[in-house]
Amino acid sequence: MSPISVLNVILALLIFGILIFIHEFGHYLTARIFGVTVHEFAIGMGPKILTKKSEKTGIAYSLRLFPIGGFVSMEGEDEESDDENAFHRKPVWQRIIVTCAGAAMNLIVGILVMFILVAFQQYLPSNQVALFVPDENGFCYAENGGLQIGDRIIEVDGTRVHIADEVVYEVMRKGVEPIDITVERNGQRITLADVEFPTIVAQGTKFGTVDFKVSVEEKNVVSVFKHAFFRSASTIKMIWESLYDLVTGRYGAEAISGPVGVTKALGEAAEEGTSDFIYLAVVISMNLGVMNLLPLPALDGGRLLFQLIELVRRKPVDPNIEGYVHFAGLVVLMILMVVIAFKDILTLF
Repeated sequence: MSPISVLNVILALLIFGILIFIHEFGHYLTARIFGVTVHEFAIGMGPKILTKKSEKTGIAYSLRLFPIGGFVSMEGEDEESDDENAFHRKPVWQRIIVTCAGAAMNLIVGILVMFILVAFQQYLPSNQVALFVPDENGFCYAENGGLQIGDRIIEVDGTRVHIADEVVYEVMRKGVEPIDITVERNGQRITLADVEFPTIVAQGTKFGTVDFKVSVEEKNVVSVFKHAFFRSASTIKMIWESLYDLVTGRYGAEAISGPVGVTKALGEAAEEGTSDFIYLAVVISMNLGVMNLLPLPALDGGRLLFQLIELVRRKPVDPNIEGYVHFAGLVVLMILMVVIAFKDILTLF
């Protein structure tokens, strides 16, 4: 492995650690605000590498061996406790905030970094067609479907789009077959039916691609905010829809990656350039936020589900039952992480 590759792996691990820290810091900060007794704030899992215990608060701050997660250990989180500041003794609305805070921090930081990334872009690509790019045979699908230079694309198969990133994503996902495109042309809204786009196959999955270039927008405060907002929204939408496509079988198991695969992808993005690396870090941060809110045992979303049930029925679920559910979920999650890590390691060779 070259020195540059080693440096990129180290940089990737650092970014991965920072994203985990951001997530756990959200839990830690809100727990401290609500006066929950906290025993440990840890980055990583497994044996401790470094640890320091605060003499003032008694909280242990630890760095652990395996960079596959982290945790904030709170009194009364998974068991009954006589401590008046135990997590389970706090009002349910406070526990909901603490539970959601990690994911919220990942999403907020991802959006903030997206704003910075967009602010430093040289160009802001719009949703207006500027130039058609024919294939090797001189054929251009989009143009053949009725698109014209100067058309501003405002809907792709019924989905509203505002910037080029949204156009490209919607065509990528839906353009595997002819789709309707709504454009604004000379002040009028026109719907072009059954527009066909070229397709590619990547890792066994078929995707649509755009065969035209777009014009750029004037860069100012308003346009930067617009692009950052819609690019962030499109990225979060992509994460949700990718999960749906994975569950429904559009994507195969090879599309799933764990910490090893993520580190590899970050390292490759670092070699491509700073903007690619930062954008991938933003996607991973947002992905951590979204995935952790899924209502699955052992995830924040699983705990949130029990808290919402308690909020509705005004009575907590039997803590023993909740504990068994989370324990079973944790076992399954750890097995899944080992399998995914093994798969990711095999792809390295």
